[in-house]
Amino acid sequence: MGDREAFRRVVEAHQRMVFSLALKMLADEAEAEDVVQETFIRVWQNFGRYNPQLKFSTWLYSIASRLCIDRLKKMRRIVALPDDEIVLQRFASDADGHTALENKEWVALVRLLADGLSAKQKLVFTLCQLEGLTSDEAEQITGLSARQVKSNLYAARQTIRERLKKLGYE
Repeated sequence: MGDREAFRRVVEAHQRMVFSLALKMLADEAEAEDVVQETFIRVWQNFGRYNPQLKFSTWLYSIASRLCIDRLKKMRRIVALPDDEIVLQRFASDADGHTALENKEWVALVRLLADGLSAKQKLVFTLCQLEGLTSDEAEQITGLSARQVKSNLYAARQTIRERLKKLGYE
């Protein structure tokens, strides 16, 4: 019974972090919720493989990010909708940065900006830019080399910058 209670506390402490990553990666709330559930199932099943030399959150992000990549490969291309640009305009016009994005708004922004990104570019961009992790943490989570992380992050930024220019944002 103690293991289940401890696991419940782990889930409660980390499920928002996993959901945040999955939502930003997949741009779909239902898919993100499925990834959260599958992530914690895998944590439960593989806890004996956890390396305590790594931060627990790093291990958790690596499981969730692999699940997201797998789902992205199976999903059809994410297509931006006309209303998505309205969300970007409202967010961009908030000079003080006080607009807290709701899940549906994150979905709209991801659909709009991630168009043209590879799964790896989207993952590295999400981890480093949207989740605020360091490049070193992104390397540990993704298994990519430092050069690959920097390259994918650079390509993602360039693609998003070009996407924003096409939408009229400089």
